[in-house]
Amino acid sequence: MFNLKGKKALVTGASRGIGRGIALALAKQGAAVAVNYRSSKDKAETVVAAIREMGCDSLAVQADVSQKEEVAVMIEKVMAELGGIDILVNNAGVAIFKSLDQLTEEDWDKTLAVNLKSQFLCTRAVAPIMEKQKWGRIINIASIASGGVGVGFLNLAHYCASKGGVVALTEELALELSPRGINVNAIGPGVIDTDMTAALKGDPKTMIGLMARIPKKRLGKPTDIGAAAAFLASEEADYITGTILYVDGGWLAS
Repeated sequence: MFNLKGKKALVTGASRGIGRGIALALAKQGAAVAVNYRSSKDKAETVVAAIREMGCDSLAVQADVSQKEEVAVMIEKVMAELGGIDILVNNAGVAIFKSLDQLTEEDWDKTLAVNLKSQFLCTRAVAPIMEKQKWGRIINIASIASGGVGVGFLNLAHYCASKGGVVALTEELALELSPRGINVNAIGPGVIDTDMTAALKGDPKTMIGLMARIPKKRLGKPTDIGAAAAFLASEEADYITGTILYVDGGWLAS
């Protein structure tokens, strides 16, 4: 099950953390994977090397995915190298911990641009490609910190707003694109063990609080998110669209 051989994927922000875990999971199922990065070229090339060791084609492609012109160039490179794009994972994201009083307009704009605008730009760029082939999978990375059925996180107003936007964007895009053969879903990770959450892990009191909220009694791993992405990208998930799959160790149920 979940065989992705012959599929070509693009994962944004894939040089580290959750993006890296997703890129490796898709390759493990047989997909060729384009590894997008903004500035961490060496880390991206390491991911590419790991994917090639699995016997899958891969390339690193630089782009600030919050910039329309750079997204266009990235898509051209991926199409030229891989010959298509069947799967897009909109993973690129930032989290800047600041209270409302400390939060600047620049912080707000950057967070919304990277976490939300980039998903719009990349989706708009690949949708015509997927529509032409009458098959596509778009997977947006949201968060449990997204409001609604999700939760709010202290000192992350801008982040929570951006991830709530991802949920709404995903649901609307599913209505538009599913009739064209393109499934659109989102994954809402809980607290995942990456460098982005290093500050949380370094505070014993915070970790006690987190473990009290997580029934699985551990932080998530990038491989947990990668497995969910591989499923949503597969043929077996053909009847799933417009859904937010929360991978949170039971946080929202607690």
